Amino acid sequence: MAAPDLQTHSDTVSLGPSRSQRDAAVARARRLNVATIGWNSIEGFVAVAAGIAAGSVSLVGFGFDSAIEVSAALILTWRLAQERKDGCTQQSDRRATKAIAISFVVLATYVAVEATRDLATGAEPDASAPGVVLAALSLAVMPYLARAKARLAPILGSTAAAADAAQTNLCALLSAVLLVGLTSNWLLGWWWADPLAGLGIAVLAAAEARRAWRAKALDDTCCA
Repeated sequence: MAAPDLQTHSDTVSLGPSRSQRDAAVARARRLNVATIGWNSIEGFVAVAAGIAAGSVSLVGFGFDSAIEVSAALILTWRLAQERKDGCTQQSDRRATKAIAISFVVLATYVAVEATRDLATGAEPDASAPGVVLAALSLAVMPYLARAKARLAPILGSTAAAADAAQTNLCALLSAVLLVGLTSNWLLGWWWADPLAGLGIAVLAAAEARRAWRAKALDDTCCA
């Protein structure tokens, strides 16, 4: 009788990234974090200033989202710093992911309240050319950053990195919503488009908060 074909254990085990691949991913994640913090710091300042000047709740909300994205990047910076320590990083990763989720809740709550108040009172924002330019630039830059971050998350085995990538992707979506609202107000005089865009921002932020809070842990490749 012929002996059955045996498959060795090494043939069935899926190996994680090598140490050099992981180190390279960590280094790239840190560089992307620096770029995110730099861009969003400028973006947030300009958006809030322009939003206050124009009385635009969607623009101010977008600026606050930029501030939250900076905070998410700083949280991820702390998470990546745990790489210097020996052992698994799952506990640090879970805490970082929860903190990012909470930041989404803060954004959604603030913008929803302000947008609803503006719709109820009929507050008409002024047109904001700087806001339109800022939204267009963000729409061009953010998708690239989001894709770059998302590719690194599985290598790092980090749900926090995935949540940070989702936050950057959300920023791209918010840029599109903001651009529609601001241009509609500027070109067509639809004042209500601005607070409606704000409500759209709040809904997207709340959905992302729920997704991040319930996210399942990725394979922790640090201790694979």
